Amino acid sequence: MDVAAYADSYAAEGLRGDYRDCRDDFTIDQDYAAYSSVDHTVWQVLYERQSKLAADLAHPAFLDGLRNLHVGTRIPNFDAVSDQLYRRTGWTLVAVPGLIPGEAFFAHLAARRFPTTDWIRPPAELDYIVEPDLFHDFFGHVPLLTLPVFADFMQLYGQAGQAADTRAQAEALNRLYWYTAEYGLIREGDGPLKAYGAGLMSSAGELPHAVQGRDAKRRPAQFETMLRTTADIDRFQDVYFVLDSFEDLFQALHSEDLPAKLAAAARAPRVDPKTL
Repeated sequence: MDVAAYADSYAAEGLRGDYRDCRDDFTIDQDYAAYSSVDHTVWQVLYERQSKLAADLAHPAFLDGLRNLHVGTRIPNFDAVSDQLYRRTGWTLVAVPGLIPGEAFFAHLAARRFPTTDWIRPPAELDYIVEPDLFHDFFGHVPLLTLPVFADFMQLYGQAGQAADTRAQAEALNRLYWYTAEYGLIREGDGPLKAYGAGLMSSAGELPHAVQGRDAKRRPAQFETMLRTTADIDRFQDVYFVLDSFEDLFQALHSEDLPAKLAAAARAPRVDPKTL
């Protein structure tokens, strides 16, 4: 899909994002000077709130990433962060106006570029926003890209998406991403349960619910099950999958039988998360 056609379909859904200056790969320049004092204040409020929650509930690698990238209380400059990130794991950030087509998303990840929305939510939507914004994309995803094994998983994910033979296989990969990169939990050995998914890290309500909530349903991370399990984007997840290690996630996509597993998941019936 070309940029103009995608922009029209995106706008028709009532979502935000200005695609008029997009390049063919859906990237734009981050106009850092255009951020208002209100924008920076929204970032600061969200950053301080989520950092306090993350201190107790996030995987240590996420917290290390925040420190190592020197993320502060003003909206990050993508170019400056990219310089630091590239030195650590070979990744860079590219600014995008919002959600982009799957083909472009997979291509950027395969090239170790993380698409990051350039606009931030208004104060009226501080606690909930329908679509990913700068805070979700950056605070939620970027810190873990400093962890080599997770950074390699994300590149493999992009390559797997590029190699998917059918739309059904790409959709199976989207479900895997949802239950790992967005809403994943991890417990290493006998250690405490921690969160690493961006949807959790950027949510004041769902992060403590997923990690500490008595009624939160948690299941061991089974690759084939995640490929088939549907999700609801408008409420807390019905189930969370718990990894034993990030290495397991990497190996799941590094295996030679990945094409066969994707094909099987595409043919198999979907799994209702309420039944798990």
